[in-house]
Amino acid sequence: MAHASDGRSLEFRLPDLGEGLTEAEIVRWLVEVGDVVAVDQPVVEVETAKAMVEVPCPYGGVVTARFGEEGAELPVGAPLVTVAVGEVDGAEDAAADGPARGTGAAEAPAAKTPAAEKKAEGSGNVLVGYGTSEAPARRRRVRPDRPAATGVSGRANGRVRAAGPVDGPVRVAEPAEGPVPVISPLVRRLARQHDLDLRELAGSGPDGLILRADVEYALRAAAAQGGRTADQEAGAIRVPDAASASSGAFSAPSAVPRPDGTRVPLKGVRGAVADKLSRSRREIPDATCWVDADATELMRARTAMNASGGPRISLVALLARICTAALARFPELNSTVDTEAREIVRLDRVHLGFAAQTDRGLVVPVVRDAHARDAEGLTAEFARLTEAARAGRLTPGDLTGGTFTLNNYGVFGVDGSTPIINHPEAAMLGVGRIVPKPWVHEGELAVRQVVQLSLTFDHRVCDGGTAGGFLRYVADCVEQPAVLLRTL
Repeated sequence: MAHASDGRSLEFRLPDLGEGLTEAEIVRWLVEVGDVVAVDQPVVEVETAKAMVEVPCPYGGVVTARFGEEGAELPVGAPLVTVAVGEVDGAEDAAADGPARGTGAAEAPAAKTPAAEKKAEGSGNVLVGYGTSEAPARRRRVRPDRPAATGVSGRANGRVRAAGPVDGPVRVAEPAEGPVPVISPLVRRLARQHDLDLRELAGSGPDGLILRADVEYALRAAAAQGGRTADQEAGAIRVPDAASASSGAFSAPSAVPRPDGTRVPLKGVRGAVADKLSRSRREIPDATCWVDADATELMRARTAMNASGGPRISLVALLARICTAALARFPELNSTVDTEAREIVRLDRVHLGFAAQTDRGLVVPVVRDAHARDAEGLTAEFARLTEAARAGRLTPGDLTGGTFTLNNYGVFGVDGSTPIINHPEAAMLGVGRIVPKPWVHEGELAVRQVVQLSLTFDHRVCDGGTAGGFLRYVADCVEQPAVLLRTL
């Protein structure tokens, strides 16, 4: 790897953390500018829509710049840090000079030696969806010089630094030449679908990077202004002339009336839940059936199990065991739909998701191979995942790959619900609260422990007869736990 004196500075960008994640929020920086870092040393802790992750840097050297403050949201591919690679004795000079961004650095890149290529290979450690086994061969992008807007001078850690007082928000007077500062293909597609010229937007990301939020705000702003042309209604925001931009007379937020109230960014876990549930509603023709069941015998059976010594068995573990037995009888509900191939894929293994409410929002941890676990094993795994969810330590692997979901909304004190299917699964069993109610038992009116069960299912994978049969079998097991003995 080249010495720091050679002027070689490597830019480490936010990697793809797996499972289709497109952005992450900076929670905590683990290094400062000027710190010496080793290969695969964590440099920042980020929060994705699925988990908290420490991101290791694949380069060793001196941190010369950080991009983004704590709390900022960065898209995948945006710069995180730049590292001056080389010997530690050149560290202080490299830290003082900062990242090489001038044209001279682009015109005279440091040559690689065989030793440098060997050191650039990394350690081989892998973060979900991101390996450091080999440093990517990357050309430094040379951006053409752009005219600076009035009152703007230089950058510090990826942010614009004002050279003097500015009367108002600064906007670029003319669409900039050269490449549009967009990384995400989703942003480009969204703009293309609405005939939005990205060159007319001022990005809010690092180095003016245009984010999805910028495009969505532009579309909302255009929709809020009535009487505009069809092109403007499609999302184009016109940029004022240079005189009004430099004087601060133009301000997009103040120009567009916005309703009063507190605005909460739809991001992180809340944003991921919104996207997933919206997709489920769009793609899945769901239906729901429900039934009341007498859970008195199930509660007695659990009491007897826990009285016999050993680990205590949770109620949700017994319900999960009933689910896996029902799925063995009705495998159509443990499936997914491949829309491109127009095929129903029936899955051999049951990875059981369960809804858990945390301070960060609703998450659905997944119990792997639930069909192969007994009540004790299910209880232990539910406890482990629940504790990890509350502590924010769930990994993306803990939150993905489910094939069927159990939703115990009874803990919120409600009887029934019509849950939304956890896409791309085909069904979800909902369990309400268990409460004493009058019930006809053995021909006589009695007070029994009654629960409402609901099944929401994808009507593409089965008809009502299959769904009704599944739910009836679950209810029979709840009312008479001995029915499970036939499948144990």
